[in-house]
Amino acid sequence: MIVPIAQTAAAQSPAEMDELFAELAQPEGEAWMGAEADITRAWSQSGSAAMDYLLMRGEAALDAGDAQAAIGHLTALVENAPDFAGGWAARGAAFYYAGQSGPAAADLAQALRLEPRHWPSLTLLATMLEEMGRDAAALAAYRASLAINPHQQEARDGMARLAAQDQGQDA
Repeated sequence: MIVPIAQTAAAQSPAEMDELFAELAQPEGEAWMGAEADITRAWSQSGSAAMDYLLMRGEAALDAGDAQAAIGHLTALVENAPDFAGGWAARGAAFYYAGQSGPAAADLAQALRLEPRHWPSLTLLATMLEEMGRDAAALAAYRASLAINPHQQEARDGMARLAAQDQGQDA
């Protein structure tokens, strides 16, 4: 049975989400921190307590280092809530940590189709592209991610590594 999901960010209206993303994009000040937390919280709410529980179980399994258990929980989630970007993003991360880059990339791409501003998916895709030696594509993905959320140290570090490699240096 597929559970209907009201919207990807169930707790926020589209206009409220747009405001949060505008705050997040500010390079200075501290308002971005609250906006980032609010967006992340909204992304973790599917609109169904049962689906939110599956997400929580999947994330807990990942935190415990059990990518296979996480994949199981998150597969149940995406099968029952196919319009929930957070589920696809989380399962993509689980596949990545399980060493399954093909399924990881497919799930991250689905998360981005559902929520094009999902910067964690963009950053993880950039990391995967960098690991595959596709530096130009990785750089473009890091840049796209940082355009949404310029406060990500992981994406900044990735760009610095690629810039250092381009100049023939080790990062």
